[in-house]
Amino acid sequence: MGTDGVTARKAHAVALSSVVAAAAVYVLMLVGYLQGWGWLAGIDAAALDASYDIAVKHPGWVRWWDGVSTYLAPAVFRAVCMVVAVVALLRGRLRAALFLLVAVETSGLLTMVAKGSVGRPRPVTALVSASSTSFPSGHALGVMVGVGALLVLVLPVLRRSARVAALAVGVLVVAGVGVARVALNVHHPSDVLAGWALGWVYLVGWALVFTPWRRPGLPGSRGALQEARDDQP
Repeated sequence: MGTDGVTARKAHAVALSSVVAAAAVYVLMLVGYLQGWGWLAGIDAAALDASYDIAVKHPGWVRWWDGVSTYLAPAVFRAVCMVVAVVALLRGRLRAALFLLVAVETSGLLTMVAKGSVGRPRPVTALVSASSTSFPSGHALGVMVGVGALLVLVLPVLRRSARVAALAVGVLVVAGVGVARVALNVHHPSDVLAGWALGWVYLVGWALVFTPWRRPGLPGSRGALQEARDDQP
């Protein structure tokens, strides 16, 4: 077996392991809520109380985090991914286009189904209005899928330094939106963790199906161009 084959198998195994771990986190948060686990309820309550107290003393707290939630909402990333999908299609990147259209554009439907199956009420201390139910966080799920999908396509074609920077920005955006939902008291921390976890499972699952990083006419998962770039500092 060639080096490329071994590397691909290892990457596939890591991806599957991450899916199993994320699924376990989602189930843990779901069962914890349904069974009323005290330790989980205590963490949720403590985070909401702390955020509420800060908001009462500092009105700018709500404006800042509401802005984060609004300008980095899942709908924003779905729109961006739609544009990228069209560009990819025009360039003959069918795998990439289908990946974005299926994974990102249907993540809203996944959120609706997941929320409807649980029906957890929003925290009574919500600082801004929010529709639908609380578990899992639709913002956390949608942004995880949207940002993650863009990174799946972008990271393989970047040099190492740029790759690190892009990954750092992506993590910051996903984490910031999750924090915003708790800071605004519209979600419990367990809702956000569940949203991230379910979003990761959905993202990686579709990525493994479509392998959007493959380019037409290039062997392997990234092609000779990327192999050359990997050798550069």
